[in-house]
Amino acid sequence: MIVKVLSSAVVGIDSFPVDVEVDLSTGLPQFSTVGLPDTAVKESRDRIKAAMKNSGYRFPENRVTVNLAPADIRKEGTGFDLPIALGILAAEGLVERERLRDYLVMGELSLDGRVKGVQGVLPSAFMAREQKLKGLIVPSDNAGEAALVQGLEVIPVGFLCDLVDFLNGAKDIPAVTCEFAAACDSARNYPVDFSEIQGQEQAKRAMEVSAAGGHNILMTGPPGSGKTMLAQRIPTILPELSLEEALETTKIYSVSGLLDRREAIVATRPFRAPHHTISDAGLVGGGQTPKPGEISLAHNGVLFLDELPEFKRNVLEVLRQPLEDGQVTITRSVITATFPSKFMLVAAMNPCQCGFLNDARKSCRCSAQQIRQYRSKVSGPLLDRIDIHVEVPSLPYRELAGSVRSESSETVRKRVQNARKIQQQRFDGAPTRLNSRMTGKQLRAFCPLDEESQKLLEMAVDRLGLSARAYTRVLKVARTIADLEGEANVQPQHVSEAIQYRALDRSVV
Repeated sequence: MIVKVLSSAVVGIDSFPVDVEVDLSTGLPQFSTVGLPDTAVKESRDRIKAAMKNSGYRFPENRVTVNLAPADIRKEGTGFDLPIALGILAAEGLVERERLRDYLVMGELSLDGRVKGVQGVLPSAFMAREQKLKGLIVPSDNAGEAALVQGLEVIPVGFLCDLVDFLNGAKDIPAVTCEFAAACDSARNYPVDFSEIQGQEQAKRAMEVSAAGGHNILMTGPPGSGKTMLAQRIPTILPELSLEEALETTKIYSVSGLLDRREAIVATRPFRAPHHTISDAGLVGGGQTPKPGEISLAHNGVLFLDELPEFKRNVLEVLRQPLEDGQVTITRSVITATFPSKFMLVAAMNPCQCGFLNDARKSCRCSAQQIRQYRSKVSGPLLDRIDIHVEVPSLPYRELAGSVRSESSETVRKRVQNARKIQQQRFDGAPTRLNSRMTGKQLRAFCPLDEESQKLLEMAVDRLGLSARAYTRVLKVARTIADLEGEANVQPQHVSEAIQYRALDRSVV
């Protein structure tokens, strides 16, 4: 007798349906799984046997064959435990087969029959809605994220025996519901605030411009000047995640297994700060079956690279294409996965190897050659892709101990939101959403310069030796500064401020 139970598998951040087909036939007792299962799927045999026995059910003394279709795509993870167990029980006549057709089933089985949480439930919920299924049967730990998808009945299960009783009509399990607004309100919380930063007015201004236009930013300054503190507070001045952004970000965290089970959704802008020893695969993603890397986990948020020159050269170079395209495609011999990676790159570095070049209180011990070698660890093409370079000097005691309170994140965020509304109106109907991602055609249309502004730019290009890419970055930043001030046209003062944000182009060793 053949029984089919619908489940799913994840490729990238999207799910595809998997038919779990179970056949019981006469012959010597044997359990075989086909359909390109990985090791975790093959080991489900022993988990299922123990879970059924400890839940009060007899494991069949027959030949059991499980096929995971389509058979040409590799299946990974422990989420197939529950559908395979249900298929065996239905083939034995212990579960109503008709009710199984209405639900997509996912879950890992513990040896005592408990159902444990799995990865990738949210994309599977979207796929179930597209397949017009009645609902999902998922572990209780995953019910919150699945319930974010409206129009589905989400059945949370904690034990295998409870699910069998539910499918046979002997027990009622109430469906879980989740309101997006309520889920966001409970999960939206930043532990830091811009008002905690003393001084550094120029750097805070650069952060505001960066947030308003989605520009990448690089901070240079001596150790302890506050670069990390500034970076950690950038998400607090970015606009709140929209429904679409929150769901897309949550899907990435769901397939990565990083979603907090206490919160159904990622409601705050991600802030990822990988260590400088990270590999290129850890940064962009990888694996035999590709998984998201740090740049995808920072999607719709901030990727902070502290001590930028300490990262391996090949690791930094793989950032170049994702910074331009907003996505990363990973190709393996049997599968290709694309992950979104629209993030703000925030980087920090010392001005030299010892860290005290141009510092007013400590003298630099580095030679000119050492300074050039240190800075050359970050390539010119990567620096060109960073719109804003700002210096973060060490602060005197008077500013550190001052009683003047800085603006709160909420105050700065309102100005950022107003600037982004202007950009939304400007790019209405186009795929572009932010000034930082303007095309050449859009630059010519939305950034016309008067004669004085053109002379300023010409002088900057000639004296600083700006590349064509750096030239367009200055224009984009100037457009953002004008938006913050509510100006329809880019003025000379906007261009002048944008040129000042090319600190590494100005510095000469």
